[in-house]
Amino acid sequence: MPKPSRHPAFRPFVTVALLPFLGAGASLEAGLTPEQRATLPAAAGRTVDFARDIQPIFEASCVQCHGRGKAKGSFSLETRDDFLLGGDTGAPAVAGKSAESLVVAMVSGLDPDNLMPKKGKRLTPEQVSLVRAWIDQGMAWPDSITFFKHEPANLRARETPLPAATSFDNPVDQWIDRGFQARGQAWSAPVDDRTYARRVWFDAIGLPPPPEELETFVADRRPDKRAVLVARLLGDTQAYAEHWLTFWNDLLRNDYKGTGYIDGGRKQITGWLYRALARNQPYDQFVAELVDPGSEAEGFTRGILWRGAVNASMVPPMQASQNISQVFLGVNLKCASCHDSFINEYTLADAYGLASIYANGPLEIAECDKPTGQFASVKFLYSELGALKPDAAPGERKRQLAELLTGRGNGRLTRTVVNRLWQRLLGYGLVEPVDEMDKPAWSPELLDWLAEDLASHGYNLKHTLTRILTSRAYQLPSVDVGETEEHYVFRGPAVRRLTAEQFTDSLRLLTRTSYGKADTRFNRQAGLVRRGDALPLRPNWIWSAPDAATATQPGSVVFRRTFTLPSGPTEASIALAADDNYVLRVNGAVFGSSGRRASTMTDFYDLTGHLCHGENTIEITAENLGPDDSRSATVDPNASANPAGLIAYLRIRDGSTVMDVVSDAGWTCLPLKDGTARPVAVLGGVDLAPWRLGSHFLDVAAAPREPLPVMRAALVAADPLMVALGRPNREQVVTVRQAGATTLQALELTNGGTLAAVLGKGAASLVASAPASTPALITSLYRQALGRPPTAAETQLASSLVGAPARVEGVEDLLWALTMLPEFQLIR
Repeated sequence: MPKPSRHPAFRPFVTVALLPFLGAGASLEAGLTPEQRATLPAAAGRTVDFARDIQPIFEASCVQCHGRGKAKGSFSLETRDDFLLGGDTGAPAVAGKSAESLVVAMVSGLDPDNLMPKKGKRLTPEQVSLVRAWIDQGMAWPDSITFFKHEPANLRARETPLPAATSFDNPVDQWIDRGFQARGQAWSAPVDDRTYARRVWFDAIGLPPPPEELETFVADRRPDKRAVLVARLLGDTQAYAEHWLTFWNDLLRNDYKGTGYIDGGRKQITGWLYRALARNQPYDQFVAELVDPGSEAEGFTRGILWRGAVNASMVPPMQASQNISQVFLGVNLKCASCHDSFINEYTLADAYGLASIYANGPLEIAECDKPTGQFASVKFLYSELGALKPDAAPGERKRQLAELLTGRGNGRLTRTVVNRLWQRLLGYGLVEPVDEMDKPAWSPELLDWLAEDLASHGYNLKHTLTRILTSRAYQLPSVDVGETEEHYVFRGPAVRRLTAEQFTDSLRLLTRTSYGKADTRFNRQAGLVRRGDALPLRPNWIWSAPDAATATQPGSVVFRRTFTLPSGPTEASIALAADDNYVLRVNGAVFGSSGRRASTMTDFYDLTGHLCHGENTIEITAENLGPDDSRSATVDPNASANPAGLIAYLRIRDGSTVMDVVSDAGWTCLPLKDGTARPVAVLGGVDLAPWRLGSHFLDVAAAPREPLPVMRAALVAADPLMVALGRPNREQVVTVRQAGATTLQALELTNGGTLAAVLGKGAASLVASAPASTPALITSLYRQALGRPPTAAETQLASSLVGAPARVEGVEDLLWALTMLPEFQLIR
């Protein structure tokens, strides 16, 4: 009979995990054949310390299945007694006889039919050597070390006092210096001004420094000029928003074309996201509006409605669960969405509990896509931070989730985002991988301090960016860092490749070409050039019934407003949104419609030339779909009936004369079911639930009517060059793009049609407007591409390529050469 376990919840114990696969009569000697034992890595030739050598191995490769309350195959290693406890077949290991141990046999991987771990990170030969030495040396295991289930790491907010006074002003450097001193590591000299400027320009706003501004910065003699530069770059609202849009598009699965956008199975959040970045929205509010969204931000939690039959783990509520936990908490729930996770401690109940917040009614749990007949209980991942009320209405549950996620006590939210920013700017996270925030940081004090510093400064992400970009640590010379380093030691920022967007934007600036004109859709989404709070009027949601914002019957209603203009306007536009669909007519002619999109997006139309002196009529036919219609734009999927509403702002100008018209009590409506015209019911303003369009609607209404030239790759759909350089399709959350070069990239950069077309067009344009001399053209191209003038040798070689006078083919060859240089493609 087995000995009693010291663990409070006794479980029958078998020698090692998966021993049943060896057969009921398995013994220690059955682990490896003599020939296999002869090939085992030799035991380490030094004294093994459990805490230093063995505990990390167990943490990385074993406890996911055999600790923290789990005992796969009835095997637990939560304590030493649990580990040593055997069944009828004996102990898993005998002190002094590691070669005969089934534990060593399995972790060595020499027997492919019986190896551990089955999933996850397998042991290296060096780690097997350590385990052998530990067994041979008596398997010492301090009583203080256990693998019981405990509170997740990096969870609670924690104030961390700064180290004792040092010579560094930036707190980031104070923590880095503490680590340097502990390792006897000296600080390297900061990089020169040109290197720093190129690095910080790309990291802050995603563009190379303009040559004239770079020279001005280099010549500046002020001691604080780098801090001044960071403040100026982050203060460039438009450039900042356009650059960081790429980062958040990857995280939030937002794009401009692709699966779901045509048939209504996916919804953009570009307008909301652009505005949030342009206004530097506090991060806690940013998160709250994404998890408890109005109609402009709901695309993130709505996910993608895949066509056809899909795995139970990929229905929209499960997507919301996975994406919220990954993006904001640094937790991978994809494995736990099918079964209890093999790679971390999260369970199927955890994933389904979070998904239930967004489910249309009770959510049945499916294990490996097989229904279990059990229904999930609504829950937050971390009961330590609070609980959700299971009987709350869906809208209230989302509000409660937003409060738990953004509450001051949730340190995981702030740690996750500052870790992402650190990884983005320095190439390697404080916690790696960045989506495994349950792991310890290589500098836990720095992580804690940055997280608390963010919260105490109003969740201002630009504040955290400033801390990092002005630190001495960020200004160190760059180093080569592998994508996964076993024992990472910070020595300086990692050498990084330009992102697809940074490369393409740099290419466009070098060749002086643009992406073409933006249509009014982008202008209305950005809503940045003019601020809506300066508009003279405030529109209201209207409908034919006074309770329509809560619930009303399906059907179509014709809304009409007739007004007289004293003169023909020089500028006119309309912004409108309808739940669910609309058709717009201007003076009797159909002007636009939402199609069958049913997503309550704010739309923008340029009406200049379509309004006239005298009487004008705007007519909008809005359709409210039923709650069971799959196209319904209802924000709350559990509502008993669909809400309905229409909101509009007509911006009309004749020079300086303002003649605006908004949706208000002055409109009439005609429900098509009863055919009786009557005054509209005014429901409420732009902040009215469930739509909560807020100031974004007014920003769109104030947007310019003229298409803007697009100079940033972040604002357009990916072309073949961007795809080859790693821009994802964003059907999944992407937190870190692939850093290594690929065959596709090599092919596209050497013979790609997209790159060739841009370089050819750019060369022709440059020759047409080239300086008087070839050397002047070459110098200007070098300064734009590399941030420096060419050397004498480079000038001589480039001149032979370009010719005198400059030839289009020669300039194109030089452009190819410059863009292929590591100096152009890397951030050092």
